[in-house]
Amino acid sequence: MSLAAARDVPPNFQTFLALDYGTRRTGVAVGNRLLRTASPCATINAQGESRLAAVEAVVREWQPDALVVGVPFHPDGASHDNTLRARKFARQLRGRLKLPVYEVDERYSTTEALAQGASDPDAGAACVILEQFLRSLP
Repeated sequence: MSLAAARDVPPNFQTFLALDYGTRRTGVAVGNRLLRTASPCATINAQGESRLAAVEAVVREWQPDALVVGVPFHPDGASHDNTLRARKFARQLRGRLKLPVYEVDERYSTTEALAQGASDPDAGAACVILEQFLRSLP
């Protein structure tokens, strides 16, 4: 989803879980529409089926209305291998969890998280992604 499409998010969707997909780790953050802030959760250190099962457990814990997945691009906006991997991950989540999944451009999210002093750069990047998404909502 482009940020311009954030207006299509139903107004009753209040709680969101963001995922910063990486080949080895997936940062996680939870936030809500009212406060437009995000809080880091434990980073998932798993791949494949184990990663999906761990996300499923976090979803059961937080009961979000929707998921937000960061999709990386080159600085010029071009796709790369991780762009395709993150989008595949988003499709897997849609199919498995039956929740809406919004894709957000996550360029520089880890850099921003580190600049803000995040102790866990993956969870910090998930917070940056989610707060960017929440600020774009009407």
